[in-house]
Amino acid sequence: MQFTEQPDSPIQRPAPRRNGRAGRTADALEASILENLHYDLARLPETATANDWYLAVALTVRDRMIDNWIEHVARFNATDRRIVGYLSAEFLLGPHLGNNVVNLGIEAELREAVGRLGVDYDTIAAQEEEPGLGNGGLGRLAACYLDSLATVEIPAIGHGIRYEFGIFDQSIENGWQVEVTDKWLARGNPWEIARPEMAYAVGFGGTTTQSTSENGRLTVTWSPARVVKGVAYDTPISGYRVAGTTLLRLWKSEAVESFDFEAFNLGEYGLAVDEKVKSETISKVLYPNDNQSAGKRLRLAQQYFFVTCSLQDMLKLHLAKGEPIARFADRFAVQLNDTHPSIAVAELMRLLVDVHDVDWDEAWRITEATLGYTNHTLLPEALEKWPLDLFAELLPRHLEIIFEINHRFLDEVRAKFPGDETRVARMSIIDESGGRFVRMAHLACVGSNSINGVAELHSRLLKETVLVDFHDFCPEKFCNVTNGVTPRRWVVLANPGQTALVSGRIGDAWICDPARELPRLEPLADDPGFRDAWMAVKAANKVRLAGVIRDRTGIVVDPSSLYDVQVKRFHEYKRQHLNALHVIALYNRIRSDAGYDAPPRTVLFGGKAAPGYQMAKLIIKLLTSIAEVVNNDPATRDRLKLVFFPDFNVTHGQLIYPAANLSEQISTAGKEASGTGNMKFAMNGALTIGTLDGANVEILECVGDENFFLFGLTTEGVADLRARGYRPVDVVRENAELGQVIDQIASGFFSGGDRDLFRPIVDALLNRDEYLALADFSAYLEAQQRVSDAYQVEHAWARSSILNVARTGKFSSDRSIRDYADLIWKTGPV
Repeated sequence: MQFTEQPDSPIQRPAPRRNGRAGRTADALEASILENLHYDLARLPETATANDWYLAVALTVRDRMIDNWIEHVARFNATDRRIVGYLSAEFLLGPHLGNNVVNLGIEAELREAVGRLGVDYDTIAAQEEEPGLGNGGLGRLAACYLDSLATVEIPAIGHGIRYEFGIFDQSIENGWQVEVTDKWLARGNPWEIARPEMAYAVGFGGTTTQSTSENGRLTVTWSPARVVKGVAYDTPISGYRVAGTTLLRLWKSEAVESFDFEAFNLGEYGLAVDEKVKSETISKVLYPNDNQSAGKRLRLAQQYFFVTCSLQDMLKLHLAKGEPIARFADRFAVQLNDTHPSIAVAELMRLLVDVHDVDWDEAWRITEATLGYTNHTLLPEALEKWPLDLFAELLPRHLEIIFEINHRFLDEVRAKFPGDETRVARMSIIDESGGRFVRMAHLACVGSNSINGVAELHSRLLKETVLVDFHDFCPEKFCNVTNGVTPRRWVVLANPGQTALVSGRIGDAWICDPARELPRLEPLADDPGFRDAWMAVKAANKVRLAGVIRDRTGIVVDPSSLYDVQVKRFHEYKRQHLNALHVIALYNRIRSDAGYDAPPRTVLFGGKAAPGYQMAKLIIKLLTSIAEVVNNDPATRDRLKLVFFPDFNVTHGQLIYPAANLSEQISTAGKEASGTGNMKFAMNGALTIGTLDGANVEILECVGDENFFLFGLTTEGVADLRARGYRPVDVVRENAELGQVIDQIASGFFSGGDRDLFRPIVDALLNRDEYLALADFSAYLEAQQRVSDAYQVEHAWARSSILNVARTGKFSSDRSIRDYADLIWKTGPV
């Protein structure tokens, strides 16, 4: 996207390239589909495959987006609003077709057009390969924000990496997670536009030399040992029923020279393409396993690669408008989505000082005024830091810049806290407490004008724990922006039944203004007819999911059972193993008492474990092993089922969230930054069982105590328990039911008599229980009993479900984006 128009240029909407490319009637769409099939794909309708039809339909939809995109670009050029550059290593977008069709408002017309051609719309939509460009919540949040930036019409460009292979596809073999390569680009990507002319040089390694310029100024020249180029691929992201269209610009790494004729002529055929292979490795795969040094090097290279391409691109766009470099921060607000892009602090300084010849102090003013840092974790181990020797080897000039930034910063710390060298060591960007490392979160804090958490509790805990020293030093930088999710994908697209029911009663303005409009549902929670219609929608969603569960796992579940769902990335702090302990306890209760009063329950898990995270993978194996026993026991199989839904992703989330009755948000208090799955469940009418962690706190405040099943230790309770000396073995000794559950796992009851298989889980619980699953076990079971009792009173459950939807409008990502625009970016709609 080039911003070459002058600010006072008139906004002109260019004509479509060929007649019919902008029409939105069924006739126009049908003609355009056939045109794309003929001209772009060179296929005959009689022989076209389902994927051919998908590509033709996708190109037809994209054509309708291009006009909006061009108009939006023209508006960019005609406004003095700051442009947001959103830097994220992950964008977990989900399938484009359905979302774009909803946002353009052409679903009915498109279905009619496709039907006329003898093709089933849902069949061809299922052909789309989901771009797996993220691991979970972080990437999905970034995708929601792109949708909202477009809908709110804030000028923005998302920047990331065009990974050739995204997050792995997950299969379950003999109960174990198996990682399968995600080949999302294998059959083409009709949504992206390649920009081969838009490429930037990216250097690695080499040496630096110092010299003095004619005006006596010290200059540094970096001579990289290796250079690759980053090539832009643009994807338009449509706003909801507006011209607003956000650009997602992803960078692919390529060789500067992809073929070495000299090596080829010498017969070294492998060497002839060696540089091409090495260069393309940088954007080859999402987040390589960084347990090994080669993985760490590649991951750092990836982060620098997309950051420098993005910043070079922004500077080029800025200068192309004839703006002086000194006004860069007036035109661009760059948001760092977690620590992955925090190398931007050093890179923007390098570009300003070394390339654009800006004085250091002025460059620092521009850098700090441009950058904002969003922290997404309270886990110290998740705050990235890189070994100093690796940093020096890969980015020698940046390390010099970081040393200088750190020197100047620590002088300021000493001036404010004289004599407190312990504090100085804690705040230093260079960690020298055991080995030497570059602390990337510290770099982001020092070089940004704002530091925000992503939920009220998370932001408070950041100021009190992980970043307490920085809050003491510069409290004015800190603020909170609670996460949000887009209601377009997660309700309108995923839950058309609920959408139609709600819009039929209160209109459809809630889709873009849920906080204002959805409370109008509250009186309907006491309307028996509306409650019946509400539960009928939920029942239909549950039947739909039951069919998919049967097809994917072979497990037959009862759609009238309580759907108890925990779907998220696997990590011990998210406590899927606590949920497993409850399933075993419930199994034991049903087995020992045929008259045990509890409704039939289907417990559904989904999520992926990082390939190198052995404990998380073992927990998945435990779940599938419990399922083998529970689902096949004649005494329990009609009343309790456990399902592990393989390969949980955005597509499957669109099936699962609308069908859930109960949302499991049971992380250890003080560990989850925010969570967004909790919001998606609540927006789709699921009730939450959860701890006071992350955004659960705000959800509870919004929906009310009576519509939320709260349990467990608070953050203060966690700290107090640990301070008193927590002994998990004592908890087991004092709770016979818990003791039985642990004994069953340890004895091999769920592993065919193999006592060693799950020993690491048992040992971790009894000896450490780092995330206090055993400490919260009794409170969790008591809360689950309240769930069972409540579910059996259908009208009361329906009422609570409706109120969850009516009261969670706050959690729209549109609100989050407006908060960022007001508090941090200081910009607004064009």
